[in-house]
Amino acid sequence: MTALRFTSGTLRVAAVGAHPDDIEIGCGGTLLQLAAQSTLLLNALVLTGEERRREESIAASRWYGEATTIAFGGLPDTRLPAHWEAAKSALHDFASATETPDIVFVPRTSDAHQDHALIGTLAASVWRGPQILHYEIPKWDGDLGSPNLYVPLDSEIAHRKLDLLNTSFPSQHDRPWWDDEMFLGLMRLRGMECQSRYAEAFTSGKIVVSRRVRHPSRILITLPEKS
Repeated sequence: MTALRFTSGTLRVAAVGAHPDDIEIGCGGTLLQLAAQSTLLLNALVLTGEERRREESIAASRWYGEATTIAFGGLPDTRLPAHWEAAKSALHDFASATETPDIVFVPRTSDAHQDHALIGTLAASVWRGPQILHYEIPKWDGDLGSPNLYVPLDSEIAHRKLDLLNTSFPSQHDRPWWDDEMFLGLMRLRGMECQSRYAEAFTSGKIVVSRRVRHPSRILITLPEKS
């Protein structure tokens, strides 16, 4: 594994979710850790969600600090492929309205949920310069793959992610898969894979490094201390 570092100081991040809670499930721990260790300027976009769910996303966004904005696309849940043009326009409008980010978090292109896969696929045509990291969302489809990039999480941050999810998204508590063991278990598994206690894992289609690496297929990101 070769360790890379996020930019120290101010870090501009864009995060896109097809649904409320996608961002928090997929990269909430990473965003919390970034907010704790750098100056995080986060702009988020959620493509779907009725009023109650939008309010939950707004509540979750407050966990990342005051320099966080969130926008909504207003598109129908589970129907994004049928609204391809509207979804693409929403992404372009969002990108145009915000400063160019250092990192973009989006779902995996191979995600079994059609809404997730569409957003992950469109991202590469919307952001051509920033580093795009595709997060994973566990589900009954059993579609988790082999990530090639990991962000180790402090134990405190991992458990803070649980608090964020449970506090911000009460409408999801009756889901049979929604529990601390599932969320913490996945973070523990990904942590084991990168020699950490906990981690979140991502897929990156393209990474540029400044020196030759011995094993470029698995890259570990380490976070700097706050400057």
